[in-house]
Amino acid sequence: MAKRKRYLMVCVNRRSDDEPRGSCAARGAEELYKELKNQLKSSGLAQLEARPCSASCLDVCWAGPVVLVEPDHYFYGRVSVSDVPDIVRALENDERVERLVLSQGDFLEPKELRALPVEEQERLKAVDPSDRRSI
Repeated sequence: MAKRKRYLMVCVNRRSDDEPRGSCAARGAEELYKELKNQLKSSGLAQLEARPCSASCLDVCWAGPVVLVEPDHYFYGRVSVSDVPDIVRALENDERVERLVLSQGDFLEPKELRALPVEEQERLKAVDPSDRRSI
């Protein structure tokens, strides 16, 4: 098997329906994974460029479904099946779908984020997700 340039870890974790955090699977992650796999294969990217992998919890449940892109180490959040063509196009062009990239504020549970002063909440939301060192 060939080593791919990127691996896309799609959280397909499922929790019980009464879990407050919800789960990526309950938000359509299994369908998302299947469609991503199909479109990467049909585009030819699956051979050497990108491989989708199903993953357990990636600890950003409230922003799910989430996809971790490695080795670039950024997360897409609130991803739907309708976003898959944009993700595949971005991979073809060695780019990201910026509207889907999670910000630093997205990595705090909503209750933790609300506990911070408003100025800090705004700062975290505004940080460029690719600039992890600014936090």
